[in-house]
Amino acid sequence: MSRKRSPARLVIALSIAAVLAIFLLYTSIAGGGTPSVRPSQLAGRTGTVSLVGRVVGKPTGDAHAGGLRFRLRDVKDPHAQAVAVVYKGSVPDLFASGRDVVIDGKLVRGVFVAAPGSMVTKCPSKYSAKKTATS
Repeated sequence: MSRKRSPARLVIALSIAAVLAIFLLYTSIAGGGTPSVRPSQLAGRTGTVSLVGRVVGKPTGDAHAGGLRFRLRDVKDPHAQAVAVVYKGSVPDLFASGRDVVIDGKLVRGVFVAAPGSMVTKCPSKYSAKKTATS
């Protein structure tokens, strides 16, 4: 005796898959993410952004007490205006002057106040030219 299957299960499964696909497409297109900007693009921005830049000068302060203070400038423009940053939280091991970093936060009275624990350093080996072997 064979049992005739109802197409209802298939219709429900396909409907759920379509809703999930639309949701994923909407979140990837409509954003909901944090915009990524360079220090030269920061002026006039409101709200939280991801700031991408190169650390210039010597960082000062304590990341756990009053805040680590340093300046960031555009990675590809050494003559661009640098922005002051105040950061509290854990500091990546690779953080140093001359290193490229990404940090979330917002501009408050001309100083970029970073969200605690949001700093990420970029790995220099991924972005430098490969060395050729010499004979």
